[in-house]
Amino acid sequence: MPKTRPTGITLDRNRKVLVVPWDDGHHSEYPLSLLREACPCAECRGAHANMGVTPDPSSVVIPLIPAKSYVVRGLKLVGNYAVQFEWDDGHMYGIYAWDFLRALCPCDDCAGDRVKAGEMNLS
Repeated sequence: MPKTRPTGITLDRNRKVLVVPWDDGHHSEYPLSLLREACPCAECRGAHANMGVTPDPSSVVIPLIPAKSYVVRGLKLVGNYAVQFEWDDGHMYGIYAWDFLRALCPCDDCAGDRVKAGEMNLS
């Protein structure tokens, strides 16, 4: 997957989605529940050994973990490479790097690409 970067990030609280247009023209809309359940932090993933791993759509399974809250209290950029959420339950440890976020894109095109590449299970 080519390295892409967001050209904007919009938290749509009414629709409960994060909207991300990418510099390659792709448009992603992430349900907040997906983002929270796919949190990449050590607490949610189980160990430091799993932190910082950028998913490869051809080989990675990202188990979704039910969360206490899907309401975003805050959202901030982390350098020029990621975004970080503060959830209403106080959880704020996951840093969603651009590559990780793009690999999570739930749109039909990206889901089809994952299937072609060997499937990344997002459920």
